[in-house]
Amino acid sequence: VQLVESGGGLVQPGGSLRLSCAPSGLNFRDYAIGWFRQAPGREREGVACISHNNGYSTDYLDSVKGRFSITRDNAKNMVFLQMNDRNPAGTGVYYCVATPGLYSTVQAFRARPASDAYWGQGIQVTVSS
Repeated sequence: VQLVESGGGLVQPGGSLRLSCAPSGLNFRDYAIGWFRQAPGREREGVACISHNNGYSTDYLDSVKGRFSITRDNAKNMVFLQMNDRNPAGTGVYYCVATPGLYSTVQAFRARPASDAYWGQGIQVTVSS
């Protein structure tokens, strides 16, 4: 199983960036997908998650609600994280994570991904002027 993140880089405060995740080696439609980030000096946190079915329910970190949007394209086996109105607190390494959708709700997934979840290698996002 591989999860390949792309789209990271440098963005100015207030700007936008879209991350992409391309999972392979798994039955994509059976997996909930989430984005997690590790900021310098801070604990890892779940940013956004999307379910594998049931209308693709989502769950977001409070600080990104209204600014971030997670979507998935099952036809292309892709997941996207649209990040608008960035601020420097959002700097960090962003990871795409997959877990079987039947294991838990998206809320539980975002709070604590399962120990056997699949992780991408991560991609750096820097918010700075």
